[in-house]
Amino acid sequence: MKNIATALVKAQKAFEPAFKKANNPQFRSKYADLGACIDAVKEALNDNGIYLLQKNYDCDDGVKLETIFVHESGEMLETGIVHFPANKHDPQGFASCLTYARRYSLMSACGIAPEPEKQNVSFADDDGNAASKKPNVNEKVLLDHLAAIDATSNSEELNLAFTDAFKACNGDQVWQAKVMAAKKTRVVRAKKEKDNV
Repeated sequence: MKNIATALVKAQKAFEPAFKKANNPQFRSKYADLGACIDAVKEALNDNGIYLLQKNYDCDDGVKLETIFVHESGEMLETGIVHFPANKHDPQGFASCLTYARRYSLMSACGIAPEPEKQNVSFADDDGNAASKKPNVNEKVLLDHLAAIDATSNSEELNLAFTDAFKACNGDQVWQAKVMAAKKTRVVRAKKEKDNV
């Protein structure tokens, strides 16, 4: 398990936030859907030689599913089967249950939790005033953070610089996108630099 353990530690350092973007009209709230959860971890896993597999097992009353990490070395980490009963025993009910199971199995296996897309918005209610507040950001400080991301020399420095920059965004989506783009640009450049060595 040495190879996959090392790779998973490196991957987890690069996991992105799983943002609550999808709407739940029943509770007038937002949640991190399956796509947001996969987006938060897939690139970091793949960059470290890990394939993400979610395996289904026979189940009459719902879904039995397991998240499995497969390393390019051939090593595999199984995270355990979870069981979710379906409220409706029809195709739509089972499909909904499967999506739910995949989300929560993945978040549990990767140690991530959903985060609000905007830090100053409460998604528990429908407060339009709160949603219309503009985050308070210092653009000069954020430009310095972007420069710090670009100047990093290894993945540990990059992850620390990214975390600091993301916090400095104070929930501003435009700046969050710029920070994530800067990180991806630095990762791509690092790969090119490595290939040219």
